[in-house]
Amino acid sequence: MTRRQLRSNFEPGTSRWAVRRAQWRALGLTDEDMEKPKIAVVNTSSELSICFSHLDQVSARVKEAVRAAGGIPFEIRTIAPSDFIISAGRAATYILPSRDLITNDIEVAVEGAQLDGMICLASCDKTTPGQIMAAARIDLPTLVVLCGYQASGKYRNHHMDIEEVFLHAGHHAAGKISFEELKEMSENAIKSPGVCSGMGTANSMHSVCEALGMALPGGAPVRAMSEKMMDYVDRAGHRIIDMVWEDLRPRKILTPGAFRNAAATVLAVSGSINTIKHLQAIAVEAGLDVDVYRIFEELSGEVPILAAVRPIGSNSIEEFEDAGGARGIMKRLEPLIDPSALTVTGRTWGEELKDVEIADPDVIRPLDKPFGVKPGIVLLRGSLAPDGAIAKVGLRGPGRPMSFDGPARVFDNSPSAEAALKEGGVKPGDVLVLRGMGVRGGPGMGGASRLVFALDGSGLGPEVAVVTDGQLSGLVNVGLVIGEVKPEAFTGGPLGLVKDGDRITIDIDSRSIELHVPEAELAARAEAFVQKPLSAEKGWLNLYGSTVTPLEKGATLIGK
Repeated sequence: MTRRQLRSNFEPGTSRWAVRRAQWRALGLTDEDMEKPKIAVVNTSSELSICFSHLDQVSARVKEAVRAAGGIPFEIRTIAPSDFIISAGRAATYILPSRDLITNDIEVAVEGAQLDGMICLASCDKTTPGQIMAAARIDLPTLVVLCGYQASGKYRNHHMDIEEVFLHAGHHAAGKISFEELKEMSENAIKSPGVCSGMGTANSMHSVCEALGMALPGGAPVRAMSEKMMDYVDRAGHRIIDMVWEDLRPRKILTPGAFRNAAATVLAVSGSINTIKHLQAIAVEAGLDVDVYRIFEELSGEVPILAAVRPIGSNSIEEFEDAGGARGIMKRLEPLIDPSALTVTGRTWGEELKDVEIADPDVIRPLDKPFGVKPGIVLLRGSLAPDGAIAKVGLRGPGRPMSFDGPARVFDNSPSAEAALKEGGVKPGDVLVLRGMGVRGGPGMGGASRLVFALDGSGLGPEVAVVTDGQLSGLVNVGLVIGEVKPEAFTGGPLGLVKDGDRITIDIDSRSIELHVPEAELAARAEAFVQKPLSAEKGWLNLYGSTVTPLEKGATLIGK
């Protein structure tokens, strides 16, 4: 392979060369080492969460592979945000902004040091998009290693995972199960390191990463620390060195066709709605004029649901992996995807899919025998959401409402809504408006999932609707819930003008969400609207809220 000049190799005798040589010789590197490709191993290890607890072992294995392939690995650390842990503070508003901290952490370390390539260890929800955003921004040869999902357990002979614990916490709040039952569930839900075992945001983003071409094909999803995963780790450590010499950069991979492939993959598994804003953010960082929301709208009429993994169906993530995983989905979608899109292997998806076979056609179904022909992710527009909103409806079973019409009950924070529910203040037919939770209103996007699960536990889930500018857990799949309403209430969007008793109509099939208030009245409310100051007066969330772009631009900190 032709060798090229590496940017990490400075001119001998210069001050940059001299001080770097002094530093790195003190670390044990030789002059010969310093001529090799220098690879950042981006590690999000943390003792705060089981999602990241195994990454130090993965990092050590990656570094061995990089050395064996003729490179020099340098491990760098970023924040490690776990939704179930970091969500405890400020109504979960630290979660989304942590994604951008990861991106900026990587930029500072890798660009500041002028390294030659990156291997990113992806785990929980925000690590994958944050890492790919950084790769797109600095456009340096990058390969993402998907670090696997956790094993689930059993509770009284029933499957038990973290999603079930989250859901049943709402049932406990409603008095439907005892504290002891919930406690026992939590003790049996997680049996190994790794991300949540359903098709939530983490496994959805791992599949997105593969479909974008940023991970070695065939690695999503994967059992954490399995022999298969560690084989991919070894292959990644060797492949990144070739990518550096080939100068295969993310912007050659992250094309408009790659984003269509990723969107089609998400729709085919009815994955997490959070993938949409993350894909939009990656497109922005890559400098692409791509409207990911419109891509989802366009493809939702073409792409059926080909896999029904928990929470939308009964299949486990293990069954999905064994059947073929994300690569199997792309094989089924072959007539609908862009086969010319590149992957980190240097081969196109057309080449990669040529010999792929589906191990279980009952788990990953063909296009003509899907689990469902109607989209499980629906983007709605209307007078309440002129810039769009998202519903995750999954498989549309009989008896589940796909339209709703009722009076608004307005809450400016989640605790007040939960208190009203507990006190009997929520009635069948209500449309619960939970607002002030957008990227600026949070700031950082508050989570509405706890309220949704509490409603489900109370038995009111099918009898009320929820509309919010906040975000929803990638595992949410109960009730009629509309999230990420745009423009958000904080900026004076229609959601911020709603009053108790206003009639709201939601129709999934017509993809509409309407606020029935006369135009003159709504205009008067808009005229009287006064934007509140950011609720975070200092620190990271204040900085984030002051600089973040709207969701339709990816909620990034650039391109405002």
